[in-house]
Amino acid sequence: MSEPTGSPAPASAPNVHAKPLWSLRPRSDREAGDAVVSNFALHWFPAKVSKASLDWSYSFWLGTASAALLLLLVLSGMPLLFLYIPSVERAYASVKDIEHVVSFGSWIRAVHRLSAHLMVAVVFLHLARVFLTGAYKNGVGRGQRREWNWVIGVVMLLVTLFLSFTGYLLPWDQLAYWAVTVGTNIASSVPLVGESMRELLLGGRTIEQPTLIRFYVLHVIALPGLLGILFLYHMWRVRKDGGLARSDREGLLAEATVVPAAPTKTYTLLGVARGTAPAIRARSLEAPETTVNSVPDLVRRAAIVVLATFAVVGILAVLIPSPLEEPANPMVTPNPAKAPWYFLWLQEVVTDTTLHVGSFTVNGALIGGVILPGLLLALMTFWPWLDRSPRDAAGWWFPQSRRTQNWIFLALCLAVVLLTILGTFMRGPYWHFFWPWETWPEIPGRI
Repeated sequence: MSEPTGSPAPASAPNVHAKPLWSLRPRSDREAGDAVVSNFALHWFPAKVSKASLDWSYSFWLGTASAALLLLLVLSGMPLLFLYIPSVERAYASVKDIEHVVSFGSWIRAVHRLSAHLMVAVVFLHLARVFLTGAYKNGVGRGQRREWNWVIGVVMLLVTLFLSFTGYLLPWDQLAYWAVTVGTNIASSVPLVGESMRELLLGGRTIEQPTLIRFYVLHVIALPGLLGILFLYHMWRVRKDGGLARSDREGLLAEATVVPAAPTKTYTLLGVARGTAPAIRARSLEAPETTVNSVPDLVRRAAIVVLATFAVVGILAVLIPSPLEEPANPMVTPNPAKAPWYFLWLQEVVTDTTLHVGSFTVNGALIGGVILPGLLLALMTFWPWLDRSPRDAAGWWFPQSRRTQNWIFLALCLAVVLLTILGTFMRGPYWHFFWPWETWPEIPGRI
């Protein structure tokens, strides 16, 4: 039998998806677009992105840094899963083995711990950036729902806080045990359901084995899974909303371009009707002079941010080892017992709202631990619907029409920061106030 003649059919269309990877220097717009279409990782990005949204001074790339920290948490948490034992009797010893026996164990634990703390801070800063630039407001694109993405962001901040809080208990040392004790005691002050919530969280009335198992499962499965789902939805909404709000602002400011009328034809029941298409006057967010290809411009910047985040955390992990105090002892209370640093402002508010009238004490846990933070959370969640500033106030820093709102937000942030500093450095035994240069009295732990 003779061989078939003629050239074989190509496996795919010529020059389409020709490379398994992308080129950092695409030779044409088509090659840049193919890189996004043909690569799984780059499918994340649009083919084009506005030049304005790539500005380093607009977003500071805090969202990308948050995603990099989440990735680092997953990568550093994987080896710890094989080494950590979620048992009251063995948890502390397993962490000690990670610190002193396992090769690079101390560094891996420090990377994991620092990533968690930095993620809390960076996610908060990202949220602050979005607020101060009014980026939760819709612009010129159709179907935008930026206010809902803001709500998703608030929920992601809460999940991030809870994720870090559940990991706090796992070393099972004195610092972890009593920090979680303080945190869950604040939660128990919620009227009617507070005690039930605390028991549900702890698996009992005290912090014991059921608590450790619950925190462990929440920390390694439930909360990372929930945060991952929210993160994917958050990024999908960013794409649906047309990218960063800065792009919409550029579109609002741009002069409308006119698409001239052109001869056209229409098919009707009676044949072909020739005529002229109407002239269109519109603004476009995808004008060639305002956009660039995602490959390489966006990809290069994202890679720089991710690698820089990895490098900073890796170096800090060498310089700042993770603390490990004495094993948890429910019989000995450290004095003072403090919540994790991101809840210290809350602990301080609880203290400041506790009133003493003669021998009668009004516990501030309800006012400072529930009512005030609840109002603050509700205000932050519904702020996009309360904001009546014009659309062109979104997408740039400190616009005149949002000056009052930004000042209120900054004042609240400053209050939280000051209360955190006060709780960290100026609260000593029995939660008494001390200046940083004063020496605390020698008081043994309470038994």
